[in-house]
Amino acid sequence: MLPLHSRSWRRASRWLLAAGSAIALPAFAADEPAPDSSTTGIDAEKFFSAIVKVRAHALPDARSAATLGSEREGTGTVIDKDGLILTIGYLIIEAAEVNIVDDRGRSLPGRVVGYDHVSGLALVRSIVPLEASPLPLGDSARLAESDPVLIVNHGGREDATLAQVVSRRSFTGNWEYLLDNAIFTSPPALNWSGAALVGKDGSLLGVGSLILRDATEADPHVPGNMFVPVDVLKPILTDLLRTGQRAGPAQPWLGVSADEVQGRLLVTRVSPEGPADRAGVHSGDIILGVGSDAVHSQAELYRKIWGRGAAGSEIPLHILRGDAEREVLVRSIDRGKYFRQKPTS
Repeated sequence: MLPLHSRSWRRASRWLLAAGSAIALPAFAADEPAPDSSTTGIDAEKFFSAIVKVRAHALPDARSAATLGSEREGTGTVIDKDGLILTIGYLIIEAAEVNIVDDRGRSLPGRVVGYDHVSGLALVRSIVPLEASPLPLGDSARLAESDPVLIVNHGGREDATLAQVVSRRSFTGNWEYLLDNAIFTSPPALNWSGAALVGKDGSLLGVGSLILRDATEADPHVPGNMFVPVDVLKPILTDLLRTGQRAGPAQPWLGVSADEVQGRLLVTRVSPEGPADRAGVHSGDIILGVGSDAVHSQAELYRKIWGRGAAGSEIPLHILRGDAEREVLVRSIDRGKYFRQKPTS
């Protein structure tokens, strides 16, 4: 476990104290003067007004309900003066209804503005004007290991967590997801979905995605959280606001969940009625390669698939079923087309 009580950590703790005096903080050195809001530039009331609860109710026939449930709840962060809210995408996939609960406890109707599978981020907006001061988007590329951060969820200052960046590295998920330079923090925070990762200057640096056992890459592994860096939002923000999705061709998606097991890729789930299901891929299959290219990790698999063109491309999977090898040709689709859409009228 990384040391959390160094003098630099104590300084960060005292800085964070200025942002929310009700947060339980570690001990700090008595010889270091405590800053106030005039020196930090952070107003606690305005700061916490930017953190809201996002509630979503999925469509009755939502395909994602099997893995994500029908009722979802997490955190969103207000990022502009018009009440635009940044959150994690899995909260609002196939949402029939979205509600925003502000820091005053008001439940307000909301709507989905945009969703991006590549980054995993989503934008929502309250239909009723929010009385909130937005958090600025920070420079997440500058966040390094050992940097102190504050994790804030919709519980506000009563449920904020002081943490430390313990790793910056790529992350892959078995839902055909790869994120470069993800942010890993420890100790773990609960209520992580959409939680705000805040830097010492009060800017938003990341959006909470997962809790996991191995926040550190090397032994000893420690538990923590994974955050999506806000830098991945910046190039696509205009597209999401204009059309609800990033511009350009969509990545090919197969609808196959493959986990890394002893150097092999074991199919653990096939999305019902998805491309892999229709092509005859089964749970229990082992993916050996894409065409003639062998793959041994999720990252290798995804890059080989995505390297074969946009959604609609035919992807030749080399699989092992029992003791027999076979080729299965899967016609990929845009993942967004797989999910149910809320009726427009």
